[in-house]
Amino acid sequence: MEKVLILDFGSQYTMLIARRVRELSVYCEIHPCTMSAKDMKEFGPHAVILSGGPASVTDPDSPVCETGVFDLGVPVLGICYGLQLMAKLLGGEVEKSEEREYGQARLRVEEYGGLFAGLDRPPPDIMEQAIHYDNGEEEQGLRVWMSHGDRIKSPPPGFKVAGTTGNSPVAAMEAPEKGFYAVQFHPEVAHTPRGKEILRNFLYEIAGLSGDWNMESFIRMTTDRIRETVGDNKIIMGLSGGVDSSVAAVLIHQAVGDQLTCILVDNGLLREGEAENVARVFRECFRINLVEVDAVDEFLEALDGVIDPEEKRKQIGRVFIEVFERAARDIPGVEFLGQGTLYPDVIESISYRGPSATIKSHHNVGGLPERMDLKLVEPLRELFKDEVRKVGIELGIPDHLVWRQPFPGPGLAVRLLGAVTRERLEILRKADAVATFEIENWEGWRSIWQYFTVLLPVQSVGVMGDERTYEYVAAIRAVKSVDGMTADWADLPHSLLARISNRIINEVKGINRVVYDVSSKPPATIEWE
Repeated sequence: MEKVLILDFGSQYTMLIARRVRELSVYCEIHPCTMSAKDMKEFGPHAVILSGGPASVTDPDSPVCETGVFDLGVPVLGICYGLQLMAKLLGGEVEKSEEREYGQARLRVEEYGGLFAGLDRPPPDIMEQAIHYDNGEEEQGLRVWMSHGDRIKSPPPGFKVAGTTGNSPVAAMEAPEKGFYAVQFHPEVAHTPRGKEILRNFLYEIAGLSGDWNMESFIRMTTDRIRETVGDNKIIMGLSGGVDSSVAAVLIHQAVGDQLTCILVDNGLLREGEAENVARVFRECFRINLVEVDAVDEFLEALDGVIDPEEKRKQIGRVFIEVFERAARDIPGVEFLGQGTLYPDVIESISYRGPSATIKSHHNVGGLPERMDLKLVEPLRELFKDEVRKVGIELGIPDHLVWRQPFPGPGLAVRLLGAVTRERLEILRKADAVATFEIENWEGWRSIWQYFTVLLPVQSVGVMGDERTYEYVAAIRAVKSVDGMTADWADLPHSLLARISNRIINEVKGINRVVYDVSSKPPATIEWE
């Protein structure tokens, strides 16, 4: 399989590079820049990309990679910090810029070949308009996104300048005979409109890749790998009805059949009708062995009086492990545990910057494999969420499960701000069902990454008929995103929001006010807790 190695120097955009490469049907993996040359060679990349990063190559403790990366015999592309590091390691000069260059800039291309082949004829939907200045001058060129404080004073021997900007005499450089290319800007971000074409030129024209990465080949390779790993042993997996666990379960079942048993724990924190629907689909459509456990009382007892969001997660995780472990004891010969871990979780744990600060506990239950002495099988750990959905479609999973909304491991407990009680859970469940129904009957619903309802721990005054009410406030949250790492609030039609509000207030006893959340991530998170 064709593979691209992305070395991470700590850029906030490194994951975006991987996404763009995957979108071009080329498989890639992100590894820390500290990866040894020996490991790089064993990985066997067909091309290498050096990411950006926040450091300055002029600092003595700035991150570097082994120079062996340039001896692999494959094309190398440096982006931003990657360009500066390439220049430094191969004998060029890097200096502090008199003026930092952040935001939009114009790239003047010296020759439209190599990375820029075909970009002299812009497509009609991305016309490259000139920037006009107050003094009457104008600047032509490709729109690019800059974010740097250093610049190349002189490129390394054998390199030629391929592009410049007003502040960067070497905004792009190349040594075609060696297969080395580098750009000072970020082609992976949307603010560089033709960045994807630049990456396509690198992958297809320069590295000679064909783009053989698709979900059909992924399913074939993954099922073979699962069979080889599991052998004749049995494997268990927790099933929640979410996209990740559903796709992982069907993929594992396709590989090992009845050796898989799924355990569906009803914790009382699921969405309306979720447990029943999941059980029916996985029994009737896929004939997967399924054990259902009613543990509602146990979870609610553990959550009694718990207000702190992190404590909620800990209590839910603790009880889930106990319940899951009891159910698993009745299944002899189990050696493996399946999980729906995705690639963003993996990237976060291997980043050059180290694991991200703990914003909330991870949804996958930590400690379970070690406690039960089980080996992990994570068939989706190489995929982004949109790729998981494509796999689900290939596997024939029903649309309503493939497009199921991302759902937190602790369920409605972290959308029920404040105390978790049966009464408040039922209020939230009904309100969420109304909002979900109305959004999914709107023609633009698939453009929304996630939508749900939050029940606030405050009550407000209202009037219903001739009576004064004092009831809860519900907040509707809907966001647009590609992978959940960043998100913008969705500008839903006012008529849709009006229907949702009207129905919730009229049909859900206990709510007399509905508000809409218009905050983006960052600075807010998608979930409220």
